[in-house]
Amino acid sequence: MGFAAKIKDFFGFTGPLPEGFFDDLEDLLVEGDLGPGLAVKLVGRLQELSKKEKITEPGPLRERFAKLLEDGLKVLDPDTLLKGESPALILLLGVNGTGKTTTAAKLAARYRARGRNPILAAADTFRAGAVDQLKIHGQRLKIRVVAHRQGGDPAAVVYDAMEAALAGGGDLVIADTAGRMHTRTALVEELKKIDRVLETRLKKPETAARCIKWLVLDATTGRNALAQAEIFHGAVPLDGVILTKYDSGARGGVVFSLSEELKLPTVFICDGEGYEHIRPFDPAAFAERFAGRN
Repeated sequence: MGFAAKIKDFFGFTGPLPEGFFDDLEDLLVEGDLGPGLAVKLVGRLQELSKKEKITEPGPLRERFAKLLEDGLKVLDPDTLLKGESPALILLLGVNGTGKTTTAAKLAARYRARGRNPILAAADTFRAGAVDQLKIHGQRLKIRVVAHRQGGDPAAVVYDAMEAALAGGGDLVIADTAGRMHTRTALVEELKKIDRVLETRLKKPETAARCIKWLVLDATTGRNALAQAEIFHGAVPLDGVILTKYDSGARGGVVFSLSEELKLPTVFICDGEGYEHIRPFDPAAFAERFAGRN
C-alpha cells in the first residue's frame, strides 16, 4: 500500500478516535518523509485543536490536519515573479538524475506559451550527452540553445546565453547546470563561480536583469531531497524548488520540511514526461492530497 492510500485509510473510519491515534499519526508522517521533528510539531498542534474544538472523530480532524499542512507551506507564484522582468534568468540546480534537463525544456515551453522568448543554456558541460539532450529539446520546441563543447566552462555558457538575450535574442534564459554530487566540492565551487559571474554581469546598471535560482528535486528520493537542498542552498542561495517525478508512488512530505526548515517554497510540480506536465505548485491541493482528502 502506498503512502497516499495509507493516510486515507488511517483517517477513513467512523466513530471515536482510538487510544494511541496521535502517536500512530506521528509514525505515519515520519514514513511520509516529514521528519521526526516536524511530525511531532504538527501532531502536537492537531492534538491541541482536537481538544480546543472537542473533535472526537477522524473526518473533521482530517480537515483540520490538511489546513495545518497548508498553513506551513511557503507560497511563490512563478508567473508573478517573472512578470515585467526582461531579460530574466532561471538557473536550474540539482543532482544528476532529478530531471533538470527535461524540466528546463518544460519551463521553456511553458513560458513561450505565455508570450516569452526563451533561450536554453546547456551549462551541464560535464555529463555525457547532457548538451545533446538539451539540443534535441531545443529542436523539438524550435527554441534556441546556447552550448559550448563538452567539458567547457559552465559559467561561460550561461554568460554567453545572457549576452544573447541582452542583445535582443530573447527575454528569458533557462540554464541547465551540472549535478555531480560524487565530486561535491568541485560542484559547489562551480556553482559559486556561476553565481559570481552572473552577479557581476547582471548588476551592471545598463544590463540589469533578474536571476532566479530553482533547485530541481526528485520526489521519489524522500528525505534525501532535504539533504540535497541543504547543500545547494549553502552554496548558492536558492529561491525555490521544483519537484519532479511526483506521481502516486511519491510521498512528498519533504515539501513541508523544505518550507519549515529551509524556508524554501515549492514553485512547480512535474508529474509526467511531456512538456505540458509541469504546473505551478498549489499548496491547498497538495495538502489535501497529502492528508488523503482527494
